[in-house]
Amino acid sequence: MADQTLNHRVSAPETLAPVAHPDVAWRSPTPEDIDAIHAALVSADEVDHPTWAFARGDVEDWFELPQTTAEDLLVGETPEGRIVAVGAAIKQEDTSLEVRVSLQGAVVPDMRRRGLGTIVGRWQYDRALQLLAAETEATVDGVIEQYVHENDPGAAAIAGALGMTVGRWFVVMERDLTEPVFEVEGDIEAGVDLVPLTADRVDDVRLARNDAFRDHWGSVPYSEEYWGSFTGSEHFSLELSTVAVIDGEVAAFCLVTVNEENWERRGLPYAYIEYVGVVRAHRGKGLAPRVIRRTLRAMAASGLKATQLDVDTDSPTGANTLYESLGFVERDREQVFTRHY
Repeated sequence: MADQTLNHRVSAPETLAPVAHPDVAWRSPTPEDIDAIHAALVSADEVDHPTWAFARGDVEDWFELPQTTAEDLLVGETPEGRIVAVGAAIKQEDTSLEVRVSLQGAVVPDMRRRGLGTIVGRWQYDRALQLLAAETEATVDGVIEQYVHENDPGAAAIAGALGMTVGRWFVVMERDLTEPVFEVEGDIEAGVDLVPLTADRVDDVRLARNDAFRDHWGSVPYSEEYWGSFTGSEHFSLELSTVAVIDGEVAAFCLVTVNEENWERRGLPYAYIEYVGVVRAHRGKGLAPRVIRRTLRAMAASGLKATQLDVDTDSPTGANTLYESLGFVERDREQVFTRHY
């Protein structure tokens, strides 16, 4: 029932012993395994989505997030000590709107077709069920999700076998920065300042992001701690990010990260646009294309050759059309498998 707490709606196994496998031993990882885990994930990414790789900082987050413990992580290790399979069940920090658990991980390419992916997938899902069932006060929906690239049929099959279905598609779009960035048509409202993001505005942008994304699928408010980790990352760029300021308040934003580890696999220096948004009180003023345009020009001036972003194909703000008008083209797709409780 809708008013039942999740622990009454979700049946979870008491223990999570992985199935024995002749090629690997299973254990919970420690922070000392971060480099080995990252190497395994990067190896898988070379096959599954070759233009980008899992960032080392994201692996570090698994061990630092306040809501995550060692019980939420699993690695499969060969007798020689090589980590070849990785699984994580990460619960989102904010549970006010829903309790969402993300399944993340992979199996290295040379160890596939041996049943490791099925074992990891089952373990992740059962751990996600345990996390949902531990919610004794939440009456909101429980959601288990997994992002799967369109070129990874194995992961899609495993998610389907666990009862998950495709709930959303995201498109990776790319913009060639060697092409000119044209002016946005129409006059901008008086009193709008388009400026680079500065450190003293970081939390203002968090609040603006929480407001702008209230009506976006799967979005939850971000805490100061989570936001500080994101904006404090070595990959986050204040200079390339843009904010639109009206009467001293952040009205719109375009936030950028630059991960040079991905340049070689993409074949050129590029940046990633993490968030674009306009606070609800200032929508309809043409701010989104203008913060993006200022960011594109800053990227080009810095020597970057391209930029990418993900867009929800069912975005309530019509983001696909906006990005296409600014010269972005579709590069590839990712599907989100979900199951609700």
